[in-house]
Order: sequence, then structure tokens, then C-alpha cells
Amino acid sequence: MWAIVEAAGWPIWTIIAASVVSLAIILERLFTLRRGAVVPVGLLAQTLQEYRRVGDRDDLLQKLQQHSPLGRLFAAGLRNVHGSREVMKESIEDEGRQVAYQLERLLTSLGTIAAMAPLLGLLGTVIGMIEIFGSQNGNGANPQQLAHGISVALYNTAFGLIVAIPSMMFYRYFRSKVDGLLVEMEAQAIKLVEVVHGERKNGS
Repeated sequence: MWAIVEAAGWPIWTIIAASVVSLAIILERLFTLRRGAVVPVGLLAQTLQEYRRVGDRDDLLQKLQQHSPLGRLFAAGLRNVHGSREVMKESIEDEGRQVAYQLERLLTSLGTIAAMAPLLGLLGTVIGMIEIFGSQNGNGANPQQLAHGISVALYNTAFGLIVAIPSMMFYRYFRSKVDGLLVEMEAQAIKLVEVVHGERKNGS
């Protein structure tokens, strides 16, 4: 492997750096965007049960705030439970924008790497071509320099694509997953609003 890196020349180091960053982002997002961590199963039922038992006490709101992204939406809604249905929904929407920003964190960087990796490979290709032309002299081509120029060109092109393809695949996957999680969180938060206000109306 080290022989390949040496043959690819210095441009390969930019691609290796991009691959390390891409892998770190992918692993971090795979851990952070776990469904059970973002939209825990049964949290809506537990929240309604606790609300009916203790009301909108600060300890319940604090517990929800620290529980999960979905819990943050529930906490935002219950903080305004004594307002109108519209006020409660607006508070959930405001918190939802912050949650969405956190779920989408680093995805722009991953998409940038997916777009830039082929260009870094192209840079290496151009540098390799320059070396190939530089191998020409009055006595003909220098075989060693010619071979090195070809290695630089081909290896950088290949490594650039190797980094770009999985980065783009995971970028698209994470974008789709975030969109799905946000839709589900919104649906559960709206259900919380309807249930709570329905109970208040029936109890009034």
C-alpha cells in the first residue's frame, strides 16, 4: 500500500486526507442518526402518561429535553401547553428547525468531499501528465520519469473516484434518512398537541 502511495506522488495525500474526513463523518452520522436515538419507540405514550400524572412540571420538561431530538420537540410543545393549539404548534416548529439543523450537521461537508474528490484526482492526473511531458528531452523520453508520471495520473484518478463514490452514496442516504426522521417526528409532535388539547377541551 505504501508503494502505491509513493507511486501516486504528493497529490494523493490530499485525497487521503479527504478520505479520512469522509470516513469520520460517515461513522459519526451512522451513530448519531440511529432511529432509536432520534425517534425512540414508545416515547409519545410515555410522555402522555407522565403528563397526565404530573402535568407540565419542570423535571418532566428537563427530562424530555435531554432525552432525544423527539423529546426536545415534546418539551417545546408542553412548555406552551396552556396556550392555544397554534401557539403550541409554533413552538414545536421553532424547536424542529434547530433539531433539523443538528441532524443535518456535517452532511454539507460530506457532500463537498464527494464533489471535490474527483477534482483532486483530476489535479493528480494533470500533474502526472506534466511529468510525462517533462520526461521528453533531446535524447527521447526518460523511461523512469515517464512511468512515474503515468502512475501519478492513474493512481490519483482511481483514488479520487474511490473516495467520491461512497461519500456520495452515504450523503444521499443520510439526507433521505434525515428527511424521513423529521417527517416522523413532526407527525408524533402534532399527535401530542392534538391529544393534549383534546383532553383539555373534554376536561373543561
